[in-house]
Amino acid sequence: MDNRTIQDRRQKPTPLLSRYTFFGRRSSFRRAKDQLRGGYVDRYGLKLLCFLLLIAGLNVLDVLFTIAIIENGGREINPLVRWAIDSYGDKAWTLKIVAVSCGAIFLFLHGHFRLAKVYIMVIAALLGGVVMYQLLLLRFIYM
Repeated sequence: MDNRTIQDRRQKPTPLLSRYTFFGRRSSFRRAKDQLRGGYVDRYGLKLLCFLLLIAGLNVLDVLFTIAIIENGGREINPLVRWAIDSYGDKAWTLKIVAVSCGAIFLFLHGHFRLAKVYIMVIAALLGGVVMYQLLLLRFIYM
């Protein structure tokens, strides 16, 4: 049962993008029910922004380390990226950075939904694992 005496000022939920996206005040949900359901807010938190930047930074490191490994006789084991390299050459790296960054921004905008939070954590962990593996490979190449 709803115990509020004053009707909610918002007749509709906050849209994904609106005039309040950059200058609004709503940064979270107060009610536990709304927090579980998720939704869009006017402002996004620093933690979410840090994860977005982490994913973007790890993606750039992945590209740089992959280029170094390929130049030293290695090969790309991801078939999709290998196809892009064969088809587009060096432009494939720009395409990869743009594609991952757009996906990260999409997840960032949906960051107050539970599933999006899980995806953000999983992607950051996977990219971190890939970069660590590449560092290990580079250590053997240059030692």
